Order: sequence, then structure tokens, then C-alpha cells
Amino acid sequence: MAKTGATGFTRIINAAGYSWAGLKAAYTNEAAFRQELWLVIVLSPVAIIFGPSYADKAVLLASLIFILLIEILNSALEAVVDRFGDEIHPLSGRAKDMGSAAVLLAFFITGLIWFSVFSEMLGL
Repeated sequence: MAKTGATGFTRIINAAGYSWAGLKAAYTNEAAFRQELWLVIVLSPVAIIFGPSYADKAVLLASLIFILLIEILNSALEAVVDRFGDEIHPLSGRAKDMGSAAVLLAFFITGLIWFSVFSEMLGL
């Protein structure tokens, strides 16, 4: 049973509300998330218009959303680390650095996908 006691459709509605609150918190509190969201907003029409097939369009869009997903996880990790205090600790630094590295890898994956789709389309 869920902690709130809600089940079925009520639990789904509650979960959607928590998800929306998380997205709002990311946008409000995280500059990197805002910048990446704007990147997604700008590049999504490019993916839709120039993606050669529906599958390519979906993969291009999914790769952009993947960046936002990893950024939210990174921000959540940072919030948890910061919750425990401001003191410098090697494990806290390691956790934050690894979260940042995950975002970097998400960008690499997205770049690889975009390069692959468009280089094939252009015959490169």
C-alpha cells in the first residue's frame, strides 16, 4: 500500500501532481535545467521538421528529453547532498561530480544520436 493510503486512480493523480511539482521545482531552482529546457524547445522543431523518418524524429526528441531527465536526477542528488550540510566532504564532492558527469554523458549521447541521424541523411 502507498504511504499516503491512496490507491488506484487517486494514487496516479497524486503521483502526477508530485511529478508536476518536481518539474516546477527544477525550472524554478535550477539554472542548468532552464537552459537545457530552452535547448529542447529550440531543437524539438528541428527534429520534427528535419528528422528523416518518424523513428528518427522520435529518437532525436527522446535524446533531448534524456538530457532533461539526467539533469533532474543530478539536481535531486545535489539537493539531497546539500540537505545534509554545507561542510566540505569528499563523498559529497564525489556524488556531485558524478551527477555532473552523468549530465555530460547525456549530452555526448544526444550529440552522437543527432550526428548519426543527420550525417546519414546528408550522406556523410
